[in-house]
Amino acid sequence: MAATTDVQFPCTLTIEVPFPTPRLASIALKSLQVDKELSPLVKRTFSIDPLNESAANGDEGGNILRTEYKATTNRMLRVAVNSFMDSLNLVLEVMQELDTDILVTKDATA
Repeated sequence: MAATTDVQFPCTLTIEVPFPTPRLASIALKSLQVDKELSPLVKRTFSIDPLNESAANGDEGGNILRTEYKATTNRMLRVAVNSFMDSLNLVLEVMQELDTDILVTKDATA
């Protein structure tokens, strides 16, 4: 069955970002969702989806941060996604510098 497109928001994009642990995915979600979209021409929704491997192992929570964008024009979509990518980059840099899970993983591979 074909997905129906929203007439008011025809331009869409889904971004999936995998994280090493469900805790880090949850932290990213909580950090990013506080900033609301400034334009009424763009809609954004967040969710956390399980990785196939973790679901098979019975782990609770998901490792994939899913962000769905809908916009009235491709230009508005591009502007919103560029801003999101800047924010995501900042969240990832802070995790890399300060989070203990990341530091433990880094030390184990060194």
